[in-house]
Order: sequence, then C-alpha cells, then structure tokens
Amino acid sequence: MSTRTYRPPTKDSPAVRWTLSLIAIAYVSLFLLTPLIAVFAEALRNGVEAFFAAIVEQDARSAIWLTLIVAAIAVPLNTLFGVAAAWSVAKFDFWGKNVLITLIDLPFSVSPVISGLVYVLLFGAQGYLGPWLDALGIKVIFTVTGLVLATVFVTFPFVARELIPLMQEQGTAEEEAALSLGASGWKMFWRVTLPNVRWGLLYGVLLCNARAMGEFGAVSVVSGHIRGLTNTMPLHVEILYNEYNFAAAFAVASLLAMLALVTLVLKSALEWRYGDEIAAAHRH
Repeated sequence: MSTRTYRPPTKDSPAVRWTLSLIAIAYVSLFLLTPLIAVFAEALRNGVEAFFAAIVEQDARSAIWLTLIVAAIAVPLNTLFGVAAAWSVAKFDFWGKNVLITLIDLPFSVSPVISGLVYVLLFGAQGYLGPWLDALGIKVIFTVTGLVLATVFVTFPFVARELIPLMQEQGTAEEEAALSLGASGWKMFWRVTLPNVRWGLLYGVLLCNARAMGEFGAVSVVSGHIRGLTNTMPLHVEILYNEYNFAAAFAVASLLAMLALVTLVLKSALEWRYGDEIAAAHRH
C-alpha cells in the first residue's frame, strides 16, 4: 500500500509564495490603489484653493449636508431594527423565523436601482399610494423622505446580519441566568445582551453608515436630481462630471474616498482589537 506524505499548504516553495503575493499586490494596486490615487490627484490638479472652493460651493455644501442628514436618520433606524431583529431571531423560536431572515437578506439580492423604482411605483404621482398621499399634502418622491426610505432599504441588512450569528453563537444561558436572578427584560438587555455584542454592533453600524453615505443607485431614482435640494454627494459628483467640471467632481469624490479610508481604518482597528468577537459574526 502506497503512502503519501502530507504537505501543509503553507509549506509551498518560496517562489510560489512570492509569486502569489506579487500577483495579489499587483491586482490590488491596479484595481484599487491606482483609481484611489487618481481621484486625489485629479482633485488637487488645479491647486488646493480650487479644491476647497469646489467643496465650499453652495450646491456642494448642500449635497454634503443632505448626505449627513440622510445617514443620520437611516443608520439609527436600521440600528434599532437590526438589534431587535437579531435579538428575536437569535433568542426566540417563532413561526416565520426563516421568512424573516430571508427578508433581511433581500436588499443584498435586489439591485438598488430596482429598489428605487419600487418606491416610485408606490409613492410616485401615478403610483399606488401617491395620489392618496398627495391629497393629504404628503410628498415622498423627490424629497428628503424618499432619499431616507431608499437608503434605509439598501442598508437594511448590515446591522442585523452582523448581530444574528454573534447572538446565536452566544446562546441564551446568560440571559436565562439574569432572568432567574430577578432581572427585568430591559435590564437583562442593557446589562447582559447589549454588552456582549457591543463591538459587533459598532462594526455593523460602521458598515451601514459607509454604505448610506455612498449609496447612488436607489437615491438617484427617487431624488429627481434637484440641485441644492435632493442631491447627495454621489449624485452631485455625477452632475459635476457630466458638466465637464472634472476638478470639482473629483474634489467632492475625494471626500467620499476619504470616508472610505476612514471606514477602512476603523474597521481594521476593530478587527485587530476585537477580532475574535467580530469573527464570530462571520462564521455563518
């Protein structure tokens, strides 16, 4: 009977390891680092003064402010929902549990443009609910409300999907112990459940916020592209670029790029400091 010598995959020859590493570095440099460097280079092509002038211009300030407002509303809403959904899914058994989990994942499989069209179909002037809301003086499409709804939809799963596997792995033993000692439901949640998932929650909120500020497809459909009123930063970049105002477009785009870099740094810091807890949220 022939025997084979087991060779761990990490024992490959140095040539193989160096080749694979160089391929990975070249790929990352070509498709990630080079475009990122190009954004900042184009943003500063006309000098620092032109860069800041493009950022403090009235429409740009409105776009930045609107982006912050939309994120400030959408992220807390999805945080509250994500915590509630994760708690119910991980800690309780109920009819329709698998359906709820599937619905939470729905925005991952639906194009953001399609989700924006759905809101137009529901709340537009010719939509199912549009005429009725219009009679009440309520407007959704081409308003901040529509932007918030579209952003909530596309960022819907981020917090819940971070917390559900983490809470499932932790089980219910600590909560049951707290209840047996006389703790109320809210006290159990604040003193036991929430502290156990705080870093996974922060990780999910961080990703949710980054996606909310950078969302383009869904908000593009429901915004109407009204300058100074319904244009977020990604939409403002598109308008400036289409007007051949490249320096201003890249200046505003560089703010989004800096947001991505800050998100990456914070994400890496969380993974480095609390890697075991966060990794538990990704095992499933």
